[in-house]
Amino acid sequence: MINFFYNLDVYSQTLIASLLTFVMTCLGAATVFFFKNVKKEVMNSMLALSAGIMLAAAIFSLLLPSIEQAGNLNMPVALTVSLSILLGSLLLIAGDKITNKYIVPNNKGFKNTLLLVVSIILHNIPEGMAIGVAFGSIIYGLEGATVAAAISLAVGIGIQNFPEGAAISIPLRNQEFSRLKSFIIGALTGIVEPIAALTGVFLVLKVKLILPYLLAFAAGAMIFVVVEELVPEAMKSKYKTLMAYLALIGFVAMMILEIGL
Repeated sequence: MINFFYNLDVYSQTLIASLLTFVMTCLGAATVFFFKNVKKEVMNSMLALSAGIMLAAAIFSLLLPSIEQAGNLNMPVALTVSLSILLGSLLLIAGDKITNKYIVPNNKGFKNTLLLVVSIILHNIPEGMAIGVAFGSIIYGLEGATVAAAISLAVGIGIQNFPEGAAISIPLRNQEFSRLKSFIIGALTGIVEPIAALTGVFLVLKVKLILPYLLAFAAGAMIFVVVEELVPEAMKSKYKTLMAYLALIGFVAMMILEIGL
């Protein structure tokens, strides 16, 4: 199975990996068929583990290859990478500002749930693009740009998508939506990731000069998600030390995979 995947073309690899993240969103959304609520500690644990994986993936699979490729193309490395990282984070900040502007404090009604849907969709776009950029950069032979690293990035994003799917479908059910409609809406928030992933790999393969920018842009988006969302949410747990260790385990596992493969 692994050899089969390695022998596929980069577009097929990207599609399969990004569909994995979509499936994880669907599985999270499917919890609405079985539960009224999902245990918070389970969600926190998944977010903590995902935070470690995504942080390591952002560094080893995106940021370091961006630095190397910028140097290879004789670009001003520090300026190119720094600005791209900031732009990646600014996209998500802008999305948060737009949705938060219209959220009514202490109101858990349909309007707030709808805005949460929009917010997650906006976050899923750079996440999907990061997967595509990670796979597309492999063909340039950059250090850190490997199939294993790209797969790990997709796995980290997928783990994070499970609680995101549940965070959409369960509140919608509480707003008197049917279980099926709640599931469909929750699942569809993840469909943008395969689309964004294929867009990312297309851009990388067609415009080589854009690769350092896209890699650092994706890294900035990933790091922002980890710092602004995953870690604070995981640390709402009463088992803060455990959450920290889970994040470290995720980081170390990704690092070992990167070094070993």
